[in-house]
Amino acid sequence: MRILMLVWTGVATDARVLREARTLAGAGHGVHIIGRAVPAGFEPGEGVTVGSVGQAPAAEGRGRRLSAPERAARWALLPQHRQRRLAAWQAQALEQARAWARETGAPDVVHVHDFTALEPGVALAREWSVPWVYDTHEYWVGRPVEGRPTPLALRREARREGELVTGAAAVITVGEGVAAALRRDHPDWPEVTVVRNTFPRGDATGVASPPRGLVYAGRLAADRELEIVAAASRRLDLPVTIMGPGDAEWLERFDPGAATVEPSAGHDVVEQRLRAAGAALVTHSDRWENHRLAMPNKLFHAVSVGVPVVATDVGELGALVREHGVGTLYAPGSVDGLVTAVSELVRDHTAYLQAVEVARGELTWERDSATLLGLYGTWG
Repeated sequence: MRILMLVWTGVATDARVLREARTLAGAGHGVHIIGRAVPAGFEPGEGVTVGSVGQAPAAEGRGRRLSAPERAARWALLPQHRQRRLAAWQAQALEQARAWARETGAPDVVHVHDFTALEPGVALAREWSVPWVYDTHEYWVGRPVEGRPTPLALRREARREGELVTGAAAVITVGEGVAAALRRDHPDWPEVTVVRNTFPRGDATGVASPPRGLVYAGRLAADRELEIVAAASRRLDLPVTIMGPGDAEWLERFDPGAATVEPSAGHDVVEQRLRAAGAALVTHSDRWENHRLAMPNKLFHAVSVGVPVVATDVGELGALVREHGVGTLYAPGSVDGLVTAVSELVRDHTAYLQAVEVARGELTWERDSATLLGLYGTWG
């Protein structure tokens, strides 16, 4: 089959989108992705092509510190600015998708990643009379929201999501927690299938033991417990590295303590750093319902290369770490708890390494990719 994916990200760092696209291409399907501000020269892999429309968020390229009045204005106007950017991207994505289809023929399936791509994806699927898949990476109505609160807009989005997705051929999400919430909220939706954010089993040789450091590899932003990590870093014997993409304005206000902050890097580099450190930090707050339901990529990435974790004891994340014994847990917001959890991991590191090795057989993309391919096999 020929599959069109729509996603409001730069694709190059979107691990879930790329894993799914490459898996489908590896099974013989052709996949074309339309994303936002895809880096020039990005190669998505054999059998996958990428188109790009729109611009990257302004904060990613900002080179100066905003003044207090500018920060206040940004906070107040961010929801409208975001909506304008999203509407512009959706219109451009529609135009590019139609041009692509005129040149190559309409696809057999439209694969919509998240609510932001839902409107154009549904419109295209209806135009071409093809099935479409809703792949929601989070519990949309419970996600973290930046800027001024907009409860009316959020209710409109929730209502629109509920209406449109009833027409989907299938719904995919990232974990049982989100799936249960969607089934509860939308009994009229198609059955929700879980395709987790797992990684293929990587090279687990050479993991440092005892640990030589702690690595957080993910987005640098509010509600990730990074302030707690920074405070704990002053009391830990192990060096702490915080690496990943982030909002320049947030980073300007962030005090890293004794931790080292580094820019994002490719997956191969992250894996090398994880193995060399011997321990990963998987942290987020308990403030948002989506955080209680979803599980970060960081957890599965660490497990894929045999590295145990120190994680926040929040919702599904805490439950999975506890179920498989792949690391230690601490209560969100507790610097003392994080320091204790690190000490426990160091003390029993050999046992945690063994638990991770066992878990790698279950928490792996080899299992989740079979679910994805089985779903697509219903239309083959």
